[in-house]
Amino acid sequence: MTLIKPTPAEDLQEKINFDCETGNYHTFCPISCVAWLYQKIEDSFFLVIGTKTCGYFLQNALGVMIFAEPRYAMAELEEGDISAQLSDFEELKRLCLQIKRDRNPSVIFWIGTCTTEIIKMDLEGIAPKLEAEINLPIVVARANGLDYAFTQGEDTVLAALAQRSNQKQVEKITDINDNYTEHAPLILFGSIPDPVVNQLTLELKKQGIKVSGWLPSKRYTELPFIEEGNYVCGVNPYLSRTATTLMRRRKCKLIGAPFPIGPDGTRAWVEKICAVFGIEPKGLKEREEEIWKKLEFYVSLINGKSVFFMGDNLLEISLARFLIRSGMIVFEIGIPYMDKRYQGAELKLLQQTCKDKKIPIPIIIEKPDNYNQVDRIREMKPDLVITGMAHANPLEARGINTKWSVEFTFAQIHGFTNAIEVLELVTRPLRRNQKLEKIGSQLYTDLR
Repeated sequence: MTLIKPTPAEDLQEKINFDCETGNYHTFCPISCVAWLYQKIEDSFFLVIGTKTCGYFLQNALGVMIFAEPRYAMAELEEGDISAQLSDFEELKRLCLQIKRDRNPSVIFWIGTCTTEIIKMDLEGIAPKLEAEINLPIVVARANGLDYAFTQGEDTVLAALAQRSNQKQVEKITDINDNYTEHAPLILFGSIPDPVVNQLTLELKKQGIKVSGWLPSKRYTELPFIEEGNYVCGVNPYLSRTATTLMRRRKCKLIGAPFPIGPDGTRAWVEKICAVFGIEPKGLKEREEEIWKKLEFYVSLINGKSVFFMGDNLLEISLARFLIRSGMIVFEIGIPYMDKRYQGAELKLLQQTCKDKKIPIPIIIEKPDNYNQVDRIREMKPDLVITGMAHANPLEARGINTKWSVEFTFAQIHGFTNAIEVLELVTRPLRRNQKLEKIGSQLYTDLR
C-alpha cells in the first residue's frame, strides 16, 4: 500500500527553464567598478594594475575629470614587468609611496586585470609585506574580464573588503525616540549611493529594524564590525562571492531575499528581513500600492509591450520581474552569470509574478551567444532590447529600440521611491520614438 501525498501548491507552478550557450562573457569590463566604488569609499585610492589597454578603457569609459583629480590611477605594466626583469615589489612600493605622499588615503585597493592573471603576478603575496612596510592597508581584488562579468568587479572588491571588517567600531548612541525591536546585528552589503542607503535604512527603521552597518561604508575607517552570528543581506543580485565570503569566512547568516528593485521587490525584501527577525511588517502593502499609483503613467506606456534582455550587468532577473509586474512581456532573459542559490528568492518571486499575471516564465540563458540572440531578436521583433553598449547602435540601425544596460547600473533604482527611475529609463526610447513619429507626421502634413 502506497501513501500518496497531495502535491504542494509550489510544485504546481511552472518551472523555470535555464540554458547556457557559449560559456563566454560578452560584457563591459569588470574593472569599471572603480567608477562607482572610488566615489562611494571617500577615503580610498584605487590602483588598477594592467596594460595600456586597461588605461584607455578607464579613460574613455569613465571620462576625464577636469575640475577634480579622481582617486584612481593606472599602474601600467611594461615589457620589463611582463618579462620579470623588474621587481614587482619595488615597483608597487614606489607607486604606493607616491600615492600615500600625494593623496594620503586610508586604504589602497589593488585591482588586478587580465594581464596580472595571465603572468601570475602574486599580488596577494606582495600586499601584506608592503602593507607592513608602508603602514597603510592594501586590499587586493582580482577584477579581470577572464573570470568575471561587468558588475562582478564590485563583488570581488567587497568580498576582499569583507575580510578586513574586523575592527570593532564605537557604537553610536541611539536616539531615545528610536523604537527598535531587539534583534541580532544586521549588516547590508552592496555599493549604492548615500541617498538610497538612507532610504532603505529608513524603510527598515519603520519596521523597528536597526541596520548595524553597510558594506562598503562611506569611509574605510567606518567599516562595520562583523562577527560570527551576524545577519547579512544583499541589495544587488551580483554579489554572490561577497555573500559566500561573509558566510564561510565570517560565519554570518545570509538572509536570502529578493532584491529591493521595484515596489514589489522592495516590499518582498523588507518582508523577508522582518520574517527572519520575527517582526510583523506594517504598512508595506499600502506603501507598495501608493508607489504603483505614482507609476500609472509609465505603466500605461509599457503595458503589453515586449522586451528582450541580451545580458550584461546581472540585474536582468530583478529588472525582468519588475517589468513583468508592470505589464511588459519578456521574451528572453540573457544573463552573463547565474548563481541560483544567491538569487533563489528572486527566482521564486519571478515565478510568483508570472503566475499572478498568468503568463509563461521567460527562458533564462546564461552566457548567451550574441549571434544567436540577434537571430532571435529578428524573429521575435521585441519593442525594446536592453543590451550592452557594443550592440546598441547595430540594433538601432536595424530599426530596433534599445536601452543600454549600463544605465541601470549607474542609476538610483533601489527602493520604493526610485522605482520610477527604472520605468523612466525603459520608456525613454519608446517616448522618443513617439515624439519623432508625431514630428514626422506634422512635417508630412505641412509639406502637403
